[in-house]
Amino acid sequence: MPTVTLDELGSSTYLLTAEQGQRLARSGVVLAVPSALVPGRWNISARGKVGVARIGEIDLWIRPKLDIARLLFLVGYAIDPTGWRDDEVGLTTGDGLVPAVANALWRQTERALRQGLLQGYREIEETSYVLRGRLREADQLRRHYGQVIPMELRHDDFTVDIAENQILLAAITRMLRVPRVNGQSRQRLTALRSRLADVTSLVRGAQLPAWRPSRLNARYHTALRLAEIVWQATSPEHAPGAAHATGFLFDLAKVFEDFLTVALAESLLAHAHGRAHLQYSCFLDEGATVGMKPDLVWRVGGAAAAVVDAKYKQEKPGGYPNADIYQMLAYCTALGLRRGYLVYAQGNGEPARHVVRHAGVEIVSHALDLTLQPDDLLGRIDRLAVEIAGN
Repeated sequence: MPTVTLDELGSSTYLLTAEQGQRLARSGVVLAVPSALVPGRWNISARGKVGVARIGEIDLWIRPKLDIARLLFLVGYAIDPTGWRDDEVGLTTGDGLVPAVANALWRQTERALRQGLLQGYREIEETSYVLRGRLREADQLRRHYGQVIPMELRHDDFTVDIAENQILLAAITRMLRVPRVNGQSRQRLTALRSRLADVTSLVRGAQLPAWRPSRLNARYHTALRLAEIVWQATSPEHAPGAAHATGFLFDLAKVFEDFLTVALAESLLAHAHGRAHLQYSCFLDEGATVGMKPDLVWRVGGAAAAVVDAKYKQEKPGGYPNADIYQMLAYCTALGLRRGYLVYAQGNGEPARHVVRHAGVEIVSHALDLTLQPDDLLGRIDRLAVEIAGN
């Protein structure tokens, strides 16, 4: 089976059949074009996703430039504003992203199930010959008019087949289908799937059931948030083309955007009075035909007070891309703001300020070093929040 290995921002050339190359190109996971110089060779480039995928008969492996523990901290923070720390994720084995996540999933799930499966009440509707619960009169008349039995009933059942256990089972099942899960993790995940045998499996294409954090399910919280991450990273949406990818893929631009906006919103709320809106909908024109969605808008007293956009990309040698500055100028103009903030994952651009001619709008560009320890990284975000709140 052919294997294609790339770095997060890298590219390489591989000898592939025309069908294999076209499958990669249609998957949307990487950019694949036939070489103009060497027949039979394809130029493969990463497109902002990391992880592993099986596309047709090809194993694709895209390695992140960030340390695995740091990447999972960013991912976890976007799901839970309190974030994960390295000790909570439990990364003690695995030299790659998939082994690390699989290892974290079985460890956190085993910890959640240590006191047994969580149980709860679930409303059941069934047809029965034995009276239990309440009669569904409308259904009884429609389905069995003139008959006493069978009866259409509704009752509450105390069961393990609840949303929390369904989410854990769904994530474990997905993880077991991912290439490069190591032997130990596969064994532990298989055992956990057996423990959840009385829980309903989600059908293909279904969404995860909703759950709400509470005192009763507190021991499940970390495992559930990790399970949601696994579900999202193994979702078919990550392969929009005709050739679907089976695997585990993180979209790094989305990871950075979620991390920054969630962490910054939490910090702003701690330092100032106001309300943070993520993916804020607004319009550039008076006719409300040109829609825009800044990543974060901070509102005070019902009016926009600051706008922030996250950019996970490499900056050009001369600084930050001009297109990002034009975009932020449009946001500031539409929201009536004198200042806007662009926040990048650190590359070769230094923090910069641009004052737009004849407009009086200042656009501030910041760069975050994602290799910093979690507390240091969150400290940088706190300082940015203080700057935004003070302007």
